[in-house]
Amino acid sequence: MPKAKQSSRRKKFDFNKDRKKMKKKFLKKNAPRIENAQIRNAWDDKKSTARNLQEMGLAFDPNRVLPIKTPRLLGEAKEEAKAPVSVTTKPYVLKLLEDEAGRPEKDTKTLSSDLIEYVQYMVREHGTTTRRWPEMRRTTTRTHPNRSRGKSASTNAATRSTTTPSSAL
Repeated sequence: MPKAKQSSRRKKFDFNKDRKKMKKKFLKKNAPRIENAQIRNAWDDKKSTARNLQEMGLAFDPNRVLPIKTPRLLGEAKEEAKAPVSVTTKPYVLKLLEDEAGRPEKDTKTLSSDLIEYVQYMVREHGTTTRRWPEMRRTTTRTHPNRSRGKSASTNAATRSTTTPSSAL
């Protein structure tokens, strides 16, 4: 005998499920994830985006941050549009963001660490003559002499700047 289709079957209410908890879980799952950890930790889901950012000392609308200067004609009174005064109740978020922005960036222009280690190994074992490097094996790949010469030239500059025990030649 065939089963009744899901849509035509009688719906039963499950009293054992907490609907409020399920709704909160659903809303949290579908909300966009805030990438910045400081802002994410200080975020209040019950408040609007503009209110949250205002409490952290950040601007929701950059056009409203600075007052608009109105051009004055001769003899007219000075009146400038005032920027809305914001109340910062979470100044620690702004301080953490400034500290993070002030930290030096990791240099991403260098070669990968495994490639640097490979060139250091080849120099240690076989010297700086890059012509013989293609004869040596590195797992299953072989390197063309011109490529290995380029690798050694670029890694020499990288190894000069780093002084770690593994980089000793």
